[in-house]
Amino acid sequence: MADMNTSVSAPAQPRDPAQILHRHIGKPSALWTAADLLQYVSDTGIRIVSLMHVGGDGWLKTLDFVPRDAAHLADILAGGERADGSSLFGDLGIPVGASDIVMRPRLSTAFLDPFAPEPTLALLCSHYNRQGAPLAESPDTLVRAAHARLKAETGLDLHALGEIEFFLGHTRGEAESYGANERGYHAAAPFVFGEALRRKALVMLAEMGVPVKYGHSEVGFVEADATDARAWEQHEIELWLQPLPAAADAVVLTQWVLRNLALRHGMLCSFAPMARKGHAGSGLHFHFAPMADGNYLPHSAPNDELTPAAKWLIGGLVKHGGALMAFGNRSRDSFVRLSQGKEAPSAVTWGRYNRRALVRIPIVPTDESGRPTSPETIEFRLPDGSAHPHLLLAGVAQAMVDGRASADLDVLLARTAVSAQGTSTAEHRVPLTFEEIADAVEVSRPALESGGVFVPTMLDRVVATLRR
Repeated sequence: MADMNTSVSAPAQPRDPAQILHRHIGKPSALWTAADLLQYVSDTGIRIVSLMHVGGDGWLKTLDFVPRDAAHLADILAGGERADGSSLFGDLGIPVGASDIVMRPRLSTAFLDPFAPEPTLALLCSHYNRQGAPLAESPDTLVRAAHARLKAETGLDLHALGEIEFFLGHTRGEAESYGANERGYHAAAPFVFGEALRRKALVMLAEMGVPVKYGHSEVGFVEADATDARAWEQHEIELWLQPLPAAADAVVLTQWVLRNLALRHGMLCSFAPMARKGHAGSGLHFHFAPMADGNYLPHSAPNDELTPAAKWLIGGLVKHGGALMAFGNRSRDSFVRLSQGKEAPSAVTWGRYNRRALVRIPIVPTDESGRPTSPETIEFRLPDGSAHPHLLLAGVAQAMVDGRASADLDVLLARTAVSAQGTSTAEHRVPLTFEEIADAVEVSRPALESGGVFVPTMLDRVVATLRR
């Protein structure tokens, strides 16, 4: 494995944590108990407890309670509540006879809802079938099962972060300044109208317990015209590395926060792959960092040779990238983004620094002595704002395990490599229709189903939906 002397340790807990509950309870979220949350509710006058969870469509759902007393709240925290799985996961193939499910909260995910008019404690939930086992069709179950399998079979953990690009739509005011297309990257107010909203989102996310890296304005800008009175301005929030299940939750929570903030500011928020043809699209790039013994591993040795873990991940993404589009590129506008260029991948390639590659190895910031100041990552540039992050990251984990098992991995990597400035010489382009994605899923089914992660009935439904 890679030289551990060049690895970067996972960050320690901050002395003065940004998360509100961490400050109040006095210990990190992984150590929270039901008694801790009961005390927090008592201390702060919480009126509503909201059980939130991710459905088959990738959106947050909510079930709200007004606890009658401490005993009632304790039962909610311990057992959760029943729900109709066919309404939540019908598109993922859940059998009608197995539609009775239980959603049970994960105490470590609790946060104070920043938008609720009444003081509200929110918790994310996992899903279980009537036998008490994790629900196979649940996106939360899938990403957890794939993550656990990857760790068991490779001996490594895999962390991820999402780069969430989005457009804010706003009706122009007389005293407001606006930018211009392709000139908005890192622009500051007053040349961007969404800066205050973006910064508010960063603070809210940190207080909720979603670790963030940074935010900035992006290049895209669409001027108002006769067909749309709003100007559309592009921004990005990049999150911080977390284990795959938490990374998927972080993306969904970030999109939820941004939509709510836009509503409060009289704007619209769009994660659509294309705001308008001819303009920059919104990707949802993911960065990945393998980890061993509490350290993030480098992707390359000193001679620029890829480390084994990097080969497994890159090879798996190149091999199964087309199939992963079933979860990462779910809109017809996805194909417009990929075909019109503007730093979107169009062929199955990987390369160092190349923003047109399917998989990119970006540079790493270092101090004056050459010491890396953040983990080395491997970037998957194919997904966009239509992605279902839980299903996508489950597929990435399965792809990495399959990459490790591929006998011709070095041949595959050599055939799909592209230089930093070079154009693709790969023999395969990315799929550009849902029918082609369905074909790719069929080819990749053995890898996706391996270890019992993606159940066959679910993939049957996914393929059938793609072929409609």
